[in-house]
Amino acid sequence: MVKVLFVCLGNICRSPTAHGVFVHQVLEAGLSDWIEVDSAGTSGWHEGAKPDKRSMKEAARQGYDLSFIRSRQVRDSDFDEFDYVLAMDESNLSDLLAICPQDHAHKVQLFLSFGESLEHEVPDPYYGGEQGFTHVLSLVEQGGQSLLQHIQNHAQSDSR
Repeated sequence: MVKVLFVCLGNICRSPTAHGVFVHQVLEAGLSDWIEVDSAGTSGWHEGAKPDKRSMKEAARQGYDLSFIRSRQVRDSDFDEFDYVLAMDESNLSDLLAICPQDHAHKVQLFLSFGESLEHEVPDPYYGGEQGFTHVLSLVEQGGQSLLQHIQNHAQSDSR
């Protein structure tokens, strides 16, 4: 079992979008028995809340369901439990590394570091317009495919 945790600040826009999209991508690849997905925030401001309505609307427009996701804050146990702890941006990466035990620091990375994206961060759309949520979804779709390919390639090289 490979476990992936997506992390942004409040766990209501970027990380739940990545969570929902990646669950869909994993399911389509027939790997849902092998890859587990969750999301969290470095802050607990929105604990228990559904994703932002604009994130849910854009995701639904593209065929993704985020309604099952509830915001939660990153826990100390996440660093033990998850194989990948993926930050949406440098600020959250820094916050994660500050609380991560040193022996798990290799698990903490930027989400877009697995692909060929021209951008290395998923920008926070919260204070912008609708186009920001569309852009986030596009980045997350690309990033999710790259991450899925990385996990599959890594598993194949481990089994040799």
